[in-house]
Amino acid sequence: MNEKLRNVALIAHGGAGKTSLAEAILFNAGTTNRLGRVEDGNSTMDFEPEELKRTSSISTGFATCGWKKHEFSIMDTPGDQNFFSDTRLCLQGADAAIVVIDAVDGVKVQTEQAWELADEYGLPRCIFINRLDRERSEFLKTVQDAEESFTIRPIITQVPIGKEHEFNGVVDLLKMKAYVYDDKGKASETEIPADMADMVEEQREAFIENVAEADDELLEKYLEGEEPSNDQLKAALKKGTLEGIFAPVLCGSATKNVAVDLLMDFLIDAMPCPYDRPAIKGYLDTADAEEVELPPDPDAPFAALIIKTMAGFAGNLSVMRVFSGSLGGDGGFYNVNRSSKERFSQLLTVFGKDTKPVTQAGPGSIVAVAKLKDTKTGDTLCDDSRKLIIKPAEIPNPLISYAVVPKAKGDEEKIFSSLTKIAEEDPALVLDRNAETKEILVRGMGQVHIENAVEKMNRKFGVSVNLNLPQVPYRETIKKKVRVQGKHKKQTGGHGQFGDCWVAFEPMERGAGFEFVDAIVGGVIPKTYIPAVEKGIVETAVKGVLAGFPTVDFKATLDFGSFHQVDSSEMAFKIAGALAFKKAIPDAGAVLLEPVYKIAVIAPDDFTGDIMGDLNSRRGRVLGMDSKGKNQVVEAHVPLSEILTYAPDLNSMTGGRGMYTMEFSHYDEVPAQLAQKIIEAAAAEKEE
Repeated sequence: MNEKLRNVALIAHGGAGKTSLAEAILFNAGTTNRLGRVEDGNSTMDFEPEELKRTSSISTGFATCGWKKHEFSIMDTPGDQNFFSDTRLCLQGADAAIVVIDAVDGVKVQTEQAWELADEYGLPRCIFINRLDRERSEFLKTVQDAEESFTIRPIITQVPIGKEHEFNGVVDLLKMKAYVYDDKGKASETEIPADMADMVEEQREAFIENVAEADDELLEKYLEGEEPSNDQLKAALKKGTLEGIFAPVLCGSATKNVAVDLLMDFLIDAMPCPYDRPAIKGYLDTADAEEVELPPDPDAPFAALIIKTMAGFAGNLSVMRVFSGSLGGDGGFYNVNRSSKERFSQLLTVFGKDTKPVTQAGPGSIVAVAKLKDTKTGDTLCDDSRKLIIKPAEIPNPLISYAVVPKAKGDEEKIFSSLTKIAEEDPALVLDRNAETKEILVRGMGQVHIENAVEKMNRKFGVSVNLNLPQVPYRETIKKKVRVQGKHKKQTGGHGQFGDCWVAFEPMERGAGFEFVDAIVGGVIPKTYIPAVEKGIVETAVKGVLAGFPTVDFKATLDFGSFHQVDSSEMAFKIAGALAFKKAIPDAGAVLLEPVYKIAVIAPDDFTGDIMGDLNSRRGRVLGMDSKGKNQVVEAHVPLSEILTYAPDLNSMTGGRGMYTMEFSHYDEVPAQLAQKIIEAAAAEKEE
């Protein structure tokens, strides 16, 4: 069993320094020969052209390295809301998380989201307060911010030496030693600075009290006045971290490589190996979906989850976390989600944009295989002898949509096939063809998310497109009951055409759809012709009489009519039904309906007034407010037409500190003055 493996995810708000920290870890381990910098475009973890352009992670980067006879598997996850679904998926492969917080900016909304994800997966975590060398950096203020924001209590384990540009080391409260770093990131053990002695002693006492809470026996001895040994404190620190009693706080500077080596030591001393973690649960692929535990046993049947799909490795590369059993260097497995057997010829580890072969993978291993024919992100791979499913992370609903229009004629099919391939890497990217508007729609988590996808499509497949706001799927309905005659009579030598029906149209409650009632008695219309009347109404209702939008939420009752023994036919009655619809709707109080979405906006309290005012200006109806840590959650119903570009608007309004979720709620009537503009625009478009 590989007890020396540490699967660690770096999580935080975008810009906190996760990638810089990953680069420092790899450099210290001797895996890279230079300290890669995001700003210089030479980092191992950020290598996609789109990442280099934005100087931020848009996809989880993977790398492995060795440190003091242990193996680290590092996952550098995106912190931008546009790409956070990738973090959600990849975090399932981790056994622990390092939460990186910028000592200047403190805890941001996405940091809290990342923390909640770690809660959801039950991940032990520590906090690394980064960028203490920056102007306006505040260590204790940042710790306080974390205390107010997080569910698990942070406990200070290290304190910084010096402040801002004078920051050059840390005091370890466990070992009670000071470490000072030169400008090359090389550490020297030294005495604790005299001017810090009182503060360090105070923090040491608090540290012992906090750590002792993880061990009843140690706490009892401490309360009796007995000084715990370092070994006892070290054991209790690990126990409390693994059990989620507290989250140790470490600190440093990733770009200056200050105290990153101590963080790496901490991963060995206090973070879990795969065998320290509870067994993950799976569900047998049977009718009753029996729940089973998947212990990290190398001799158990194989089970793994695909946490990432990466394109560009001469085909797709499928990255998996092995939870149970073992894999050899080549072989096969069963994909339960696709009901298919897959084979692979080589087992790989991923290091940035490169791969290298490995001969075996056991529980806890994060490995990859290339060119699987059916497998997608979120799929379970398992032994054919025990077919089961590991539930993957849920992808949030898309927040923004754009219609994709080719710059070159004839590229429509190329667009769809190219975006489909990109969506294989990114399950949060949703493609759709709108049968109503004939638009190709791409939906995502934000404007940057979608722009990144089309940039990648242009780079990889040579397809250039324009992004337009999609047409809003308005609907039409009626508000009062009318009864009309639809009569089709045509005589043209030989057989004529005759269909005659009387139909009552009346409104139904919102969301009820369409209902057809056959109320014919006495055979005034033969049974064979009645479905044709319904078909005529349904087909005509697809393009309503006001602005050409589908008519919904009405009942049509066929209650009378007449027929001709020779001239009547299904087609004649279908036309009669269509005529009845067109005749009735203008007199039935036809109105336009618009889709209304429920939106939940999460942002710091300072922005609440601006957010509510903005939602009101968008014809929103605020439903309520709730506190979430230091943030407020504002819930509202808002028409879709008013929030087509809400993602970038909210970003501007809150300086990147706000985020939101949205889901369809219902259709509601469009105000008369707006409805008139929509109807006029539809008429003008029709004339063109």
